[in-house]
Amino acid sequence: MPTDVLLNAYIDLNILLLAGATLWIGARKALARSKLGRAYQPQLRLLNGMTVLLAICPALILAFTRFIISHPPNFSDLLVSQYLQGNVSMSAGEFETLLGLREDAVRSLTTLQPLWAQILAAGFAAGAVACLAHVAVSVFRLRQNLAAAFTWKRIGRVELLVSDSIRVAYSTRGLLRRYVVLPAALLNDPRDLRLTIAHELQHFRQRDIECEFLLEILRPLLFWNPAFYLWRREVRLLREFACDQALMARPQFDVRAYCECLIRACAHAARNPALFMRRSPAVALVDRRETRRGASLQRRILAVTAPQPQAHSPLGWALVSSLMAGLVLATAMLLQRPSDWSHDRIMLSTIVNLERMASRNSAPDTAVSALNGGFAVPSQ
Repeated sequence: MPTDVLLNAYIDLNILLLAGATLWIGARKALARSKLGRAYQPQLRLLNGMTVLLAICPALILAFTRFIISHPPNFSDLLVSQYLQGNVSMSAGEFETLLGLREDAVRSLTTLQPLWAQILAAGFAAGAVACLAHVAVSVFRLRQNLAAAFTWKRIGRVELLVSDSIRVAYSTRGLLRRYVVLPAALLNDPRDLRLTIAHELQHFRQRDIECEFLLEILRPLLFWNPAFYLWRREVRLLREFACDQALMARPQFDVRAYCECLIRACAHAARNPALFMRRSPAVALVDRRETRRGASLQRRILAVTAPQPQAHSPLGWALVSSLMAGLVLATAMLLQRPSDWSHDRIMLSTIVNLERMASRNSAPDTAVSALNGGFAVPSQ
């Protein structure tokens, strides 16, 4: 596959992530004002689905433009049409230069001729390698911890492991088996043990581990994009709300005991931060934000103790999901490269050439307007 095609797909992915994050923040604020605002499980399913869609969207659009419609409508053609209708007050040369900025940047990054392109490529490579190294170290720590833990129980394909080197329970998975790793001290508290296991098993039901895998795979590619960290924070926060809410829906569930369990887990983790090191990809009962900032834990407890929604309104969520997916796909389509010789672009090129001829042939006593075709002849 040509390098410029891959680079354009990568640029599209970053723009789509920014558009998707903006769309999600707007949707979340709108949902907060409706009865769907506290339905965290449907929100999590929507956000996880959007994560997968954003990740594969460049490949979907590439296949669509190659096998179905080679030149779909795009932003560039729409802007050219608006310019020809007189809705853009800018010279044709400047407008054409503005439209060609992305193509010029892609060409420079592909050839690595300009100095800025070399510096940018070197910076991206260094950042990507650093992120890959961080992910590799996290995976190594995870494998070490799993190898050092001993098997306590097996439930189908789920193994309950006990470790002396951790303070906070977490869950992860391999290709075939799933693991819940528990602190050894937790065995002395049967109530907290039962609540913690229920919490971690719920993460498996929600496919949170698979989503965390996807986010970790994308991190070396999107490490420089602030929208990626915003999106990841939203996913991680919402998955805990959804997991807590699923447990609250169980009959005879002790909400007070569960909140006290979360507080004790944060207290244990904060005693020795060095033992609360990153192991990835995994989903913990509590994360670092909740041990360092009480507001995060407070927000989670408030969500647990708030009145729970009685119905999820499947039709409403289907409409919201369809709307957001449609907007993302439409944005991806509009980001595609324009056709080289459309009628509007030929018109724009003609105007640019006329402007250049006018500027080249103009004299102090003769003015030529290339846009309206008028000539001003000096009076005798």
